[in-house]
Amino acid sequence: EVQLVESGGGLVQPGGSLRLSCAASGFTFSTYAMTWVRQAPGKGLEWVSSISDGGSSTSYADSVKGRFTISRDNAKNTLYLQMNSLKPEDTAVYYCAPPSLGVWGQGTQVTVSS
Repeated sequence: EVQLVESGGGLVQPGGSLRLSCAASGFTFSTYAMTWVRQAPGKGLEWVSSISDGGSSTSYADSVKGRFTISRDNAKNTLYLQMNSLKPEDTAVYYCAPPSLGVWGQGTQVTVSS
């Protein structure tokens, strides 16, 4: 059974940082590209960032470029999202997924507010 467990969210002030983690199991993590998406209150899903299976290739939405960094540790079956210089508009539930499998975790809430 494919399982994705996101963690690391919380309440942070504008300008602060958080590091999200996504623990994956039930599939061969190292052979799948991975993606972070988010859903703000009352809005649809927004793609945030993607990383190739080996981690050598990354891409980012313009809204987070230069502030967020995606990475992965294939030995630990874990995906990360380092989020710096957070803004109130980054407030959302963040989900990780291997896009080709169509399976999502439960998400982790990130709230950026003073």
